[in-house]
Amino acid sequence: MQATSKDLRFHTKEILDTALRGEEVIITYHGKPYVKISPIVQSNPENKNNAFCGMWKDRTDMNDVTAYVRKLRKGRQF
Repeated sequence: MQATSKDLRFHTKEILDTALRGEEVIITYHGKPYVKISPIVQSNPENKNNAFCGMWKDRTDMNDVTAYVRKLRKGRQF
């Protein structure tokens, strides 16, 4: 996709959403390509084996989140 610098100024959100969908956006200035906006590919293989990322996976007391929060707030006065 191509967009002008004026488009970037007035339609920043739409241009960023286009880039987040995986499409490269070329910004032109006075009709010449000036900047390329592309999404950052985030692959973080170190998190797959990180114990911190799954530390609560076996908790059974939080299966019903609403009940868990009510239990935490029990006895509080607002």
